[in-house]
Amino acid sequence: MILGHRPPAVVEAIRAQLERGWTFGAPTEGEVRLASLVSDRMPAIDMLRLVNSGTEATMSAVRLARAATGRRKLIKFAGGYHGHADSLLVDAGSGVATLGVPGTPGITPAAAEDTVVARFNALGDVESAMERWPKQVAAVIVEPVAGNMGVVLPTDGFLAGLRDVTRDSGSLLIFDEVITGFRIARGGAQELYGVTPDLTCLGKVLGGGLPIGAYGGRRDIMEQVAPAGPVYQAGTLSGNPLAVAAGLATLEALDHRVYHQLEATGGRVASALALAAAVAGVPLTVNRVGSMLTAFFTAGVVTDYDTAKRADTVQFAAWFRRLLPQGVLFPPSQFEAAFLSTAHDDDALAFLESALQESFSGVLADRR
Repeated sequence: MILGHRPPAVVEAIRAQLERGWTFGAPTEGEVRLASLVSDRMPAIDMLRLVNSGTEATMSAVRLARAATGRRKLIKFAGGYHGHADSLLVDAGSGVATLGVPGTPGITPAAAEDTVVARFNALGDVESAMERWPKQVAAVIVEPVAGNMGVVLPTDGFLAGLRDVTRDSGSLLIFDEVITGFRIARGGAQELYGVTPDLTCLGKVLGGGLPIGAYGGRRDIMEQVAPAGPVYQAGTLSGNPLAVAAGLATLEALDHRVYHQLEATGGRVASALALAAAVAGVPLTVNRVGSMLTAFFTAGVVTDYDTAKRADTVQFAAWFRRLLPQGVLFPPSQFEAAFLSTAHDDDALAFLESALQESFSGVLADRR
């Protein structure tokens, strides 16, 4: 909801599409237009397949990577959530981390055994895995900015290092930009960090808040997807016209001016969080990129899942409950990202700053 709730342009686009119909079981002109906009913003995407969710996008991209390379193993990162496909739920973040749910109940050992888990920002882990399983790793899948262990930024050289090691080993690099795509830059994390993946997974902003997903990448890889190639994937409701219409209206509104605004908004909220915590004497680390951020209740830096888990979840929960009566709803988990939108104007931000000050003052009151 990068434009806020019920932005007029998106509402009008959905309304207009409703008059024309909302499912046809066939490709539509809107899908082609949306794919063209995506490719313009992300030149690494030569061809694109629309699906219904981020889970479908990552699941399909992994299947395609295995088929394209003839290899079985997949490297992912601890705390990285890539949807609820069996092989991707191993050591996942997001709700799995929040609820303390084991990553693999209901998942057979065979489905999990080809998933290798490395530490985020630890390039050496990936290099070691490549050496242990030479010519067996089909792909490395990564959220270029982690959003499901809380917001965790890549360290300098990490993403570029992944690009190098996958290229050298004959593996594919998959960017899961379901969260970061069109959120942190016009061309997503791959534009912001200057690293080109082989395959990209998209969702959320792509549909203006309606259910949608997509995966795309180099033409020689994508042409292996049916009907052009042998890798089967299909969905009757994929590229749903309502989600496509909402996505087109959203992307068309996201120009460079909007991203400058979102950067300023994100910086203002991060500063307000840090100041309120400092005044109250509460250890807090704020990780932010653009309009997505997480306030970790810990004094140490947060660079991976292990350091994220050092945060005080009990204190986070109490802080969350203090904010609710003030009319502020943060994500109800220490391990989720908070997102800001263009609807957060000066009045909304001033309201939020006041609520944050009050919420941390509550910590002082509790101590007394």
